[in-house]
Amino acid sequence: QVQLVESGGGLVQPGGSLRLSCAASGSIFRFNAMGWYRQAPGKERELVAAISSVGRSNYADSAKGRFTISRDTAKNTVYLQMNSLKPEDTAVYHCKIENLYGLGSYGADYWGKGILVTVSS
Repeated sequence: QVQLVESGGGLVQPGGSLRLSCAASGSIFRFNAMGWYRQAPGKERELVAAISSVGRSNYADSAKGRFTISRDTAKNTVYLQMNSLKPEDTAVYHCKIENLYGLGSYGADYWGKGILVTVSS
């Protein structure tokens, strides 16, 4: 089985910064992408940013210019640097690894449990 563990969330004031980390562990041969999604209360889960296995990244419009996704391929870890945070960024942030192949995994997607980010004064 593959596990994703997120860290780095918490309470931050508007205009502040946070860096989220997501470490994937288990049997991982290859995958298509890792990404960050978020779900605010009463809203659907939405993509924030993703980075492919070849390093290509894409962002939601709301994240462009403020958030940066990066990765450490040796550690199967993805990061999300969030700057200029706004109250509307408040949500539970989930990490996802897509189309993973490993022992017992054949093109499966895995999700982390999520971590809360609260932007408030």
